[in-house]
Amino acid sequence: MPERKHNRTPIFAPALVVASASAAAHGADGEIATGLWPLFRQSFDIFTIALVVGSFVAVALIVRCVIDLRASKILPRRSVNRIVEMTEAGRLDDLRSFVRKDRSLLGHAVRAALDHPRRTRAGMREAAELAASEQTARLFRRLEPLNVIGNLAPLVGLAGTVWGMILAFTALGDTGGQADPGALSIGISKALFHTLLGLVLAIPCLLVFGLWRSGVDKVATRALVLAGSVIEHLPASDEPKPEPEPGSKAGPGGERDRERK
Repeated sequence: MPERKHNRTPIFAPALVVASASAAAHGADGEIATGLWPLFRQSFDIFTIALVVGSFVAVALIVRCVIDLRASKILPRRSVNRIVEMTEAGRLDDLRSFVRKDRSLLGHAVRAALDHPRRTRAGMREAAELAASEQTARLFRRLEPLNVIGNLAPLVGLAGTVWGMILAFTALGDTGGQADPGALSIGISKALFHTLLGLVLAIPCLLVFGLWRSGVDKVATRALVLAGSVIEHLPASDEPKPEPEPGSKAGPGGERDRERK
């Protein structure tokens, strides 16, 4: 009987993978590289640089959002109390002077209402809503870079993953299926580390973006409600003037009474 030939490549393929993983876990001095820094050194390339730079930018953006997009800075209690107090007291000149200097969201809305040319109730309300919407959009634009980084980071990590797998399979193909375990493991470690680094960058960015966007929207809604309440106390040009009481001095009857006297 002819001798049956066996293809031993599939049998030894798992052994090659195990050897590759073992080599990836060892450093140059033979010790097991289980820390983050050895993995970082092994997978350092253009994708790693992009993700590290993105991490520094993200930290700076998060710090700026924490400082600039606080409710106490967007809608300070002091500004709200002063505007409501002057409005209820009818001190329109003081109110106009105050909101021209005030930088709060409510101050912008009330200033737009006072500067409306016709000073109708509906016109003032529309001007206040437009000013508040513009300021809210400006605040949202400060958050948008976090959203961009959070969406791009996994894609950059995926690109690094693809690049690492290309290196791994290229090394495997160049040697006819008997690749150097060290070269193969470097490609696999790059693939895994880039994915991890991209996710670690994306998760905090998207988390801060979602939380702060919700907070800014909540503060903007409260500012619009307060602006509507303030506008209701402002004098409007389309308000019906109170009719004089019969027999009063301001009315025609009052003039006739004075003539009789």
